[in-house]
Amino acid sequence: MKIEVWSDFVCPFCYIGKRRLEEALNQVTDGDQTEVVYKSFELDPQAQKNTGISNVEKLAAKYGKSIEEAQEMNRNMEQQAASVGLTYNLDTTVPTNTFDAHRLAKFAETKGLGKEAAERFFRAVLTESKDAGDHETLLELAQEVGLNGDEAKEVLASEQYGEVVRAEEAEGVEIGVQGVPFFVINRKYAISGAQPKEIFVESLQKVIDEEKETPSIQSLTPDGKDAACTDESCETPNNNN
Repeated sequence: MKIEVWSDFVCPFCYIGKRRLEEALNQVTDGDQTEVVYKSFELDPQAQKNTGISNVEKLAAKYGKSIEEAQEMNRNMEQQAASVGLTYNLDTTVPTNTFDAHRLAKFAETKGLGKEAAERFFRAVLTESKDAGDHETLLELAQEVGLNGDEAKEVLASEQYGEVVRAEEAEGVEIGVQGVPFFVINRKYAISGAQPKEIFVESLQKVIDEEKETPSIQSLTPDGKDAACTDESCETPNNNN
């Protein structure tokens, strides 16, 4: 079973959805036959870096809320995160451009560290309030997950993996991704949003059951029209009917 997950590192629901998927996978599979691939998606490709604006200020301005109302929105989201064992500090998260973080995650994928990078980047942004657009921060995170520092620095200083990120974003749009998280299972089923764990369990079990089914082949050959050879003879079709 292959699961593709379109997400962005500054998306609170994406980290929650990641955890719910993982919990569901632990419940219905042993994990050996499941491949999870994280795909790039930027909630705001035009976002600026180093604006000096906190998440709560941006949230208040975006929705026309007071700072206090925006903080209450964050408390509600933090409670949802806590329900899956995550600690969010949303008032102090740093709004930024995540393109370089996605490029670095694609580089990590080539080293077999894609899942580790995704987990670390989410935690850095949503729990530790780190700036995912800052190259020094990204370099530190890359080394923490086991990437070579010099190689990671070279990636960040260049445009490497930018085309991969753009291609995945375009692919997402093509298959109907309008918001994240967005989960695609075996390129047959899609789950949009951080749905309750029970939805993931039900969906995954459906796919597992389908994979276990023995394909049933229906014969379309008319009776008496075999025209086929066996080990013993080659029968001539009966054309008298």
